[in-house]
Amino acid sequence: HYTELLRDPIAQLRHQLTELQQAEAGIKRIETLLATRSRLHDKGTAQLPSGPLAVELDQVGFSYADEPEEQVLRDISLHLQPGKVLGLLGRTGSGKSTLARLLLRLYDPTAGELRIGGLRPADVPLPLYRQRVAIVTQDVQLFQASVRDNLTFFNPLIDDEEIMAVLAELGLTGWLDTLPAGLESELGAGGGGLSAGQAQLLALARVFLLDPGLVILDEASSRLDPATEQLLEHAIDKLLQNRTAILIAHRLGTVQRADEILILEDGQVVEHGDRIVLAATPASRFYGLLRTGMEAVLA
Repeated sequence: HYTELLRDPIAQLRHQLTELQQAEAGIKRIETLLATRSRLHDKGTAQLPSGPLAVELDQVGFSYADEPEEQVLRDISLHLQPGKVLGLLGRTGSGKSTLARLLLRLYDPTAGELRIGGLRPADVPLPLYRQRVAIVTQDVQLFQASVRDNLTFFNPLIDDEEIMAVLAELGLTGWLDTLPAGLESELGAGGGGLSAGQAQLLALARVFLLDPGLVILDEASSRLDPATEQLLEHAIDKLLQNRTAILIAHRLGTVQRADEILILEDGQVVEHGDRIVLAATPASRFYGLLRTGMEAVLA
């Protein structure tokens, strides 16, 4: 009987030792992350203009530091007027995501010149730059925290009235009313408890609160469930109003919002022009995509 009484505490100690080992490994990974220093120089003092931002690329090239001999982007030139919407197309590996990373200033170009709102990204303080250039991706990153904290990135300076005004403008108050505690509703790690469409709605509202001048949508509606598709399409339309936008698209419905089309292949521009003109030109690649089916060709 005494042996049985001892077995449970010993088993608990063994379990706790395992948890301590896992915690120690996690702490070491966090220490490694905190010790990592960015290669980006954040010494800019310039201010981006208000309103929609122009995008200019002049023979931009890029290679990753671990493979400097392999150019991911080569001689990319583009001038997108403020308020215009660009549809960015290309197969997987063509350089679309890398171009989006350059626009967000996750990296700096290794060749050529990139300007947003007439300024080089390096000339603008990085926190201010990221407030004016925002992205919505297919995979929404959510925290184990309240809806409010997920919307504001834990910024206490954004009050509830501002949040509710944004949700009302996007038509999301009905969605919020379905949550058990409204803005105080706790989300699980990775957005537990939300459908893919609801997570996308939250991500769009999060970007709307920033009020950026340039928005990048990486096929943000590709993971919608039918129940929220119409609601999110309305939210995207609202988000694109009076903003410059770049839509990384795989579906025909997405590019219908674009004013211009740019097609990448092997890190180079193979076609760029007005969407309506390209769609009516049988010799264009975009015309062929529309006839063949974008989903099949760009997979």
